[in-house]
Amino acid sequence: MIKIRGLVDEDFVNYKKPAMFIAFPYCTFKCDTECGYSVCQNSSLIENTNVINIDEQTIIDRYIKNPITHSIVISGLEPFDSFNELIILIKSFREKTLDDIVIYSGYNKEEITSYIEELKQFKNIVIKFGRFIPNQEKHYDEVLQVTLASPNQYGEKIS
Repeated sequence: MIKIRGLVDEDFVNYKKPAMFIAFPYCTFKCDTECGYSVCQNSSLIENTNVINIDEQTIIDRYIKNPITHSIVISGLEPFDSFNELIILIKSFREKTLDDIVIYSGYNKEEITSYIEELKQFKNIVIKFGRFIPNQEKHYDEVLQVTLASPNQYGEKIS
């Protein structure tokens, strides 16, 4: 069992390939803290959703049975703030598929180096790094092939 705040079977906006989108349940709201006010687009998840306990095999079965999706995007609040559950989910997915797993994080790469090292054991892992900074120029990211909200944010294939 893992904890999530939501699941979208078919998402077409967060990655270059059609994805299953999984919203993770917790965050330290580091972007808000650094800006000095509420800037997080995911704040409404705390107010409008509940934490759901779900068996990871249920998620994987839904993914495998869907002929449209070819990647998994894990985002939500902050996946790295629930790292044990993130690892459980990735290990379970890797037993069934080598499709890309994309992790959207507000952490900067140097803040989570030990987590990145652990994730390198799995194939086809992509991480979107960087906090949201308001009032910045959006930019197109070549790795994710989507537009990101701040120029400091970027995708990187780590394995």
